[in-house]
Amino acid sequence: MTGLQAQDYDDLDDILDDLRKRNDETPQWEFCEGFLAALVCCRQPIPDAEALSLLLGLDEEGACFANDAQHEQFLDLWHQRRAQVQRELDTDIKALDEDSAYAPEVMDVRAALATLSPQEREDIAGEEIPAFAQVWALGFMFAVENWPEEWAPPKDKDAAQWHDESLQALVALTEDDTDAPTLSALSEDGPLSMSQSRLDAYGLALWAVYDLREIWRNIGPRVAQVFRPQALGRNDVCSCGSGKKYKKCCGAN
Repeated sequence: MTGLQAQDYDDLDDILDDLRKRNDETPQWEFCEGFLAALVCCRQPIPDAEALSLLLGLDEEGACFANDAQHEQFLDLWHQRRAQVQRELDTDIKALDEDSAYAPEVMDVRAALATLSPQEREDIAGEEIPAFAQVWALGFMFAVENWPEEWAPPKDKDAAQWHDESLQALVALTEDDTDAPTLSALSEDGPLSMSQSRLDAYGLALWAVYDLREIWRNIGPRVAQVFRPQALGRNDVCSCGSGKKYKKCCGAN
């Protein structure tokens, strides 16, 4: 089964750009990509209506989309990408550069800006430029922060430590890349835009996503506790509120 193609991602960007005309807080796809990955790794499935309401600011009827067709197109692409991410995270890999490995749709914004003309760069001077994969990690942690009960650490001590270290790897990627740039994510001879430490942190974050998926696959979903009412003794006060002993009230039948 193939995943989304370049045109599909262009369509997603077009939809998000259109949504942004009515809701200027609509995130970029990279943020959505991180959010989606977190949903795949979440212990309990989060319904689409709840997840997309938070992510895109939608109501139950999908308001903000231009029309039903646009809404359906987005949901179709969203479900395809989610299925693809889940399939990739459930595939046993030895290295992150394998064809079957999970590869988030992230942008090297700093490298892209380096290719602009001096005039174009001057037009955006002073704007905060995200580091490589920073927006993706922010999207992932946005989901974690909004469903904390689903991201509580496991009871097992070793699993809890594994869980905490995995989340810390993702939190680290939400920080800026302040080291000297020595690499380009666009190509081997592209403009230098990120540090070696950033690339290392990105790799650790990807493995962390695999680990989080594995932790909850092994443990399974949360099971709601069932509390049975304590049985009444014959000399206890009856639970019906009569004030009589149980044996002389409801227990007399």
